[in-house]
Amino acid sequence: MGKEEPKKVKKHICAGLLAHVDAGKTTLAESILYLSGNIRTLGRVDHGSAYLDTFELERSRGITIFAKQAEVTLKDKVVTFLDTPGHVDFSAEMERTLQVLDYAVLVISGADGVQGHVQTLWRLLKRYKIPAFLFVNKMDQPGTDKRELLTELQKRLDPSCVDFTLPKDSDAFFEAVAMCNWKNIWKERQLQSKKFVLQSREEKYSHAILVLR
Repeated sequence: MGKEEPKKVKKHICAGLLAHVDAGKTTLAESILYLSGNIRTLGRVDHGSAYLDTFELERSRGITIFAKQAEVTLKDKVVTFLDTPGHVDFSAEMERTLQVLDYAVLVISGADGVQGHVQTLWRLLKRYKIPAFLFVNKMDQPGTDKRELLTELQKRLDPSCVDFTLPKDSDAFFEAVAMCNWKNIWKERQLQSKKFVLQSREEKYSHAILVLR
């Protein structure tokens, strides 16, 4: 009898979801779980039916109080998502999760822009040296402007913010990358093999921005 080939071990990634309260972080986590087939029904925070809001107090107040974890499989990778509290009163619970993260997704409300707590979260991510993806949510709300928001992100967070919704072979995309310094670009190339992409069902309402640093 022939020997059985060893089962290929999938790469594991631990990614945290961070945000200012009411930016839509738990709703994003719910959508990831639903689109990946991990849950059958798409819950809602305002209905008290979000899968990751397991405590009664969280459901009644519509906020995350304790960090939760959920695991999804994306092609050849297993991703453990940690949904962290967004309210400033529970920052200690959020900061404890930073010590175990490989990556972070910082969710920002397009309607509210870069708020004070978002800048605090950004400084923490830099302190812990965690590569970060910015996911801009609620771009369908009145008054949102993609260009103005990107300028604000570059001014208040990092000048190396790059809009990854641009066509990858377009002049605008290469011009944006060229504005980053070579040290940043080299680090980005080193991360290429680790990168994974999550697409929204309504991607015209959401914009992913990768920060090169």
